[in-house]
Amino acid sequence: MVPGAPATLSDRMTHERDVWLCTLRRDGSPHVTPVWFVFLSDAFWISSGERNVKVRNVLNDPRVSLALPDTVAPYVAEGRVRVHRDPLRADVLAAIAAKYDGWDAGAEIEPFGSRVLLEVPVDRWLLKGAAQ
Repeated sequence: MVPGAPATLSDRMTHERDVWLCTLRRDGSPHVTPVWFVFLSDAFWISSGERNVKVRNVLNDPRVSLALPDTVAPYVAEGRVRVHRDPLRADVLAAIAAKYDGWDAGAEIEPFGSRVLLEVPVDRWLLKGAAQ
């Protein structure tokens, strides 16, 4: 890419290390956290432990927003999470491992419990590469 040139959505999804995930607590207040992700078949995929706050939040209310921040070319999406448990999808785990230097996204990390995959199909894009 040319320095300073806006990246395409495909470039951003491939090369961005983090996406900011906003979930809703039971009281309706937002919980925002950066997470590692892959983007496959028009959906964000995120690995997490089943006891993490974000997982507890989406089990209560699946509505989320995700942001690839950039003050010039931001991408912000909304969707509803589907939580996947064992067996975890091998193609998603392989994509995560390829993007994050061999990280095993299916391995349990204490104290967060068994791994789950959060699938977030994009319902709509609020911003798609242009600040408003």
